[in-house]
Amino acid sequence: MGIEMTQEVPQHVGIIMDGNGRWAKRRGKPRLHGHRNGVINVRRVLEEAKVLGVPYVTLFAFSVENWSRPPLEVRGLMALLREFLRRETRNMVKDGIRLRVIGDFGGLPPKVQAILRESIEATKHNDERHLSLALNYGSRAETIEAVKKYVKLAQSGEANPDELDWETFSDLLYTADLPDPDLIIRTSGENRLSNFLLLQGAYAEIYMTPVLWPEFDEREFRKAVESYGQRERRFGKTGEQVRSEQPIPEEAPC
Repeated sequence: MGIEMTQEVPQHVGIIMDGNGRWAKRRGKPRLHGHRNGVINVRRVLEEAKVLGVPYVTLFAFSVENWSRPPLEVRGLMALLREFLRRETRNMVKDGIRLRVIGDFGGLPPKVQAILRESIEATKHNDERHLSLALNYGSRAETIEAVKKYVKLAQSGEANPDELDWETFSDLLYTADLPDPDLIIRTSGENRLSNFLLLQGAYAEIYMTPVLWPEFDEREFRKAVESYGQRERRFGKTGEQVRSEQPIPEEAPC
């Protein structure tokens, strides 16, 4: 069942899950305690996405910059990722969720790569809902990799630079088989995109909230989706143009 409202529902929501460390610190706990509760929260948000009718969710789980964190924290994050996949793969299969990874897959630890491959294989035939994990991901690195691929295509004569457009270039990004995000959410009160889906999110609506990720529950996710539904997406046009293009609702029968 979809969201019980007349506003448009985003098809693809990207989430920058921020605030785990601060959530733990406020409770006098180590940062990994916050990360563990953040992982638990993923299930709540995915369930609400199903209720609201959001088919694509992308979670910024680990950035290329996160390798600079203390080694103990990085190892803990990788262990939590493996734990999440062991626990949730069966649920994803049952719920019709297809798992993808966007980012430099080969730069992840071998044990993480192995369990990711197992989960991706187990869910590859699902097409009702889609979960993408941005792992070892950075939008700038993604763009550079895409440019390198295109240069090779041009050098081999398989591509003509004079004909390059966004559709062609976007097919070389990690997100080639995903729709562009309609809504990007960032938790914890920070007001920046932090190198997340910068090209794909060119026209995305942005929703910033002070709520820390472990507390960003079903109600908070619904608020973000409802906020999206109340906005007017113009894509360079005027508001008058957008409204004139909208279909006139049919009158209800007497």
